[in-house]
Amino acid sequence: MPSKEPVVTIQDVARAAGVSVTTVSRVLNNKDDVAPETYERVRRVMQELSYTASLAAKSMRSRTTNVIGLLVPEVTEPFNQEIIKGVGHGIRGSGYDLLIYTSERSATRARASWEQEHVALLSSGLIDGCIVVTPSAPTFSSTARIVVIDPHGDGANVPSVVARNRAGAMAVMQYLFGLGHRRIGFIGGRPETLSGVRRFAGYCDSLTEAGIRYEPDLVQQGDYTRERGQEAARVLFGLPQPPTAIFAANDKAAMGVLDVANEFGVRVPQELSVVGFDNLPEAAQVTPKLTTVDQSIQEMGTIATKLLIDILRGQELAGTVVKVPTRLIIRDSCQQL
Repeated sequence: MPSKEPVVTIQDVARAAGVSVTTVSRVLNNKDDVAPETYERVRRVMQELSYTASLAAKSMRSRTTNVIGLLVPEVTEPFNQEIIKGVGHGIRGSGYDLLIYTSERSATRARASWEQEHVALLSSGLIDGCIVVTPSAPTFSSTARIVVIDPHGDGANVPSVVARNRAGAMAVMQYLFGLGHRRIGFIGGRPETLSGVRRFAGYCDSLTEAGIRYEPDLVQQGDYTRERGQEAARVLFGLPQPPTAIFAANDKAAMGVLDVANEFGVRVPQELSVVGFDNLPEAAQVTPKLTTVDQSIQEMGTIATKLLIDILRGQELAGTVVKVPTRLIIRDSCQQL
C-alpha cells in the first residue's frame, strides 16, 4: 500500500519562506499590511509545497472563516438559481466566500430535520452564518446566525426576507376581474411556506372584496412543481363547469397548466387565461408568454446576504422581516372574457 504524503502545514510554509507563521496567516487572509515582495514569496512557497489552507484550522485560530453558507432544496430549480445569482451579487466586495449546500431529500419532515442538522453542523466551524431558502424547518438553533428566504408558516425565529405575496396575488385577481373573469381556479403552493399561505390569502380576500363566492372545487393544493400543476389542471379541466382562468401560485405550476391545456386542446388565452407567480426567466420563453408576478427573486437573495453580513458584523437590524415589493408582469397568457 502506498504511503500517504505528509501534510504540509502553515509552519512548513513559514520556515521555507523565512517568515513567521503570523505573516503566512496574514497572506492567507489577504491582509494589506504585508510587503509586496514578502507576499509574493509566501504565495510562491505555498504553490511549490502544494499547501492548502485548512478551513477548520483557520476557524479554530480566528473563530471566523469569512464563509457564508447557502442551504437550498435543489440547485437546479430556476427559483433557487435566481437566488444564488442574487447571493453572488450580495457577497461581491464583502470579503466573504460562499459555500452552497443542498440535498435530494423531498419529504417535508426529512428535509426539516436535514436543514436543522446541517445548519448546526456548518455553523460549528465551517461558516460564519447561513442563508436558508424556503425551509421546511420552523425553527433553528438559537446560536446559529441565520437569515431565511420565504420562511416556514407564519415566519421563522430568525431574520427573514419575504415577497409581498398577498399583495401580488391580489394584483393578479384584480387583473383577471378586469378581464371579466369570475370563475377563477387556484393552484396553491407549498402550504407550510409563508408564500403559499399568503398567496392563497390574496386569492380568498380578493373574492370576498369582489363579492364572489368561494368555491372549494376551484382550489387545488400544489407544491410549486410543474408535475403537481399538471395534476391540478386535469382536475380543474374535468369539472362540470371548468374555470375560465387559472391562477397558479408559481410559474412552474402555471407551466404545468399550459402543458395540460395543450393536451386537452384548450387554447390559451382564447379559451383559458393563465397567470403564474415568480417571473422566472422561463416565463417569458413558453408559448404563450406567461403573465406572472415579479417578486424580484435575485433581489431577495442579495437582501438576505447583506442582512446576514450586517448580523455578522454586529450591526443592529432595523427589523427582523424585510418585505420585497411585487409587480404584475402582463404578457400573452390572458385575454378579455
